[in-house]
Amino acid sequence: FKFSILNAKKEETKAMESHRAYRFVQGKDWGFKKFIRWDFLLDEANGLLPNDKLTIFCEVNVVADSVNLSGRCVPVQYKVSESRLPVDLGQLLENQQFSDVTLAVKGKEFQAHKAILAARSPVFAAMFQHEMEERKHNRVEITDVEHDVLYEMLRFIYTDKTVSLQTMACKLLAAADKYALDRLKELCEEALCNSLSVENVAEILTLADRHSADQLKTQATNFINMNAADVMDTTGWSSMISSNPHLVAEAFRALATRPGPPARLSPKRVKLN
Repeated sequence: FKFSILNAKKEETKAMESHRAYRFVQGKDWGFKKFIRWDFLLDEANGLLPNDKLTIFCEVNVVADSVNLSGRCVPVQYKVSESRLPVDLGQLLENQQFSDVTLAVKGKEFQAHKAILAARSPVFAAMFQHEMEERKHNRVEITDVEHDVLYEMLRFIYTDKTVSLQTMACKLLAAADKYALDRLKELCEEALCNSLSVENVAEILTLADRHSADQLKTQATNFINMNAADVMDTTGWSSMISSNPHLVAEAFRALATRPGPPARLSPKRVKLN
């Protein structure tokens, strides 16, 4: 901090400065015991008391994480480093250090950590809590998930992120549903909603129905309503007619209750074989 006296010309005079850092707290003060001599201050020739007024200029540099003003703590900006938790856990998956369970899929094995799997997935938690084969042998055999999809799911479990969501959304959705990874499932739903097209909407609607992806199912149904004539000309729609007729019925029901003028459909498009 620095103290000085302003003369009649508003110029700093008799400045004194301290380069030490002090903690300013209520009830305690800092300054200089011998700031200015009394006779020097009163000497009119020095012009320090214009109109019998003394003006003291004080400059304070704040270096702490807060400022105390009249008993109030005012926070100041302080840069805090980004969390390394996702990075550190991702490295734990990569280097397999301290792993205590093996996930085996189609001849390929991944080393993982029970505590992390159980904390993130209630399905894994149930495996390791009860007297199941997975708990006894510290090994989980997986037969219905491809190894690259499993690894991407593990990446999400450890880091809460994925790098192949756009290319694996359908398969990841199925895996997320199986292992009750709700956030991953929602991310897959969002990616698939953004990729809906006339050609794939029937397939995505079937997927959404199979895995109880309600948001995705609603969006796919709405997309069909908006593009009914074109969708009904696709092979995906024809396949859905034979494999999932209840979805076709639901789509027509939604189409019939849609606000606005009825869609124009030719008889050959609405006929169910």
